Amino acid sequence: MKILVATEKPFAAAAVNGIKEIVEGAGHNFALLEKYTDVDQFKKAVKDADAVIVRSDKVTEEIVQAAKNLKIVVRAGAGYDNLDLNALSASKIVAMNTPGQNSNAVAELAVSFMVYMSRNQFTPSTGSELKGKTLGIQAYGNVGRLVASIAKGFGMNIIAFDPFVPADIIKADGVEVASSLEELYSNSNFVSLHIPVTPQTKCSIGYALMNRMPKGACLINTARKEIMNEEELVKILSERKDLKYITDIAADNQAELEDKFGKRVFATPKKMGAQTSEANINAGLAAARQICDFFATGNNKFQLNKF
Repeated sequence: MKILVATEKPFAAAAVNGIKEIVEGAGHNFALLEKYTDVDQFKKAVKDADAVIVRSDKVTEEIVQAAKNLKIVVRAGAGYDNLDLNALSASKIVAMNTPGQNSNAVAELAVSFMVYMSRNQFTPSTGSELKGKTLGIQAYGNVGRLVASIAKGFGMNIIAFDPFVPADIIKADGVEVASSLEELYSNSNFVSLHIPVTPQTKCSIGYALMNRMPKGACLINTARKEIMNEEELVKILSERKDLKYITDIAADNQAELEDKFGKRVFATPKKMGAQTSEANINAGLAAARQICDFFATGNNKFQLNKF
């Protein structure tokens, strides 16, 4: 089998070497496409591939149609909105992600964002401490659990809302359970978002929820920009001059936000939640192992699509 690593933004060299070792050790052929600048390069490389590993690269219907031998695509990371699941399913191509491999990197970034905003973006002015503040976690999955664990080290009070995680599991971690999103936002000095983009969550975070937040509260988004209602974000920040918003996924109207609200908002130049050498390597190696296991045993544990 030919296993292609196609990354416009390359893996770390250690990850590439590790992926190659896993692939060739399992008796497969390894192929690499890095820093490509045109989708035609991707189409050409994937033409005879049996499997593909990508990062944030878009696997569209166009790519799927070009890949006549393709059997499996693995997104090295948790988010998978760059994969056209409908197109992959129509061609009976398995789509997977590698959940949990980037979780610690994202969690550390979320907590560092809290420190950054509470200290007024490290400007020489009086800030505030995290100790004794309440952190609300929206979605208590791999990342949410790690955020809670790290935040406890700062002496924060933690409250979480996740309708898909049993309350006793959350409580077992010493975390209070919110009965609703409204309760979560009303009682949190910081709210950290860890929800995926779905039809239900798209544009779901906006004026109504943020207006419930206490004075001086801060919303932290290391999930996806699509979950934010950007027009309503402008409205609430205009009305509530005490609120703050920080993200590693710049909004479509980021320039407007920064122009109007200055240091009350912040966005990193590019999404960087998973941008650590450890996460980079872990996700890449996990993707390679999942593909080799799929070919060897049919294991589809992390399959995202159905057909």
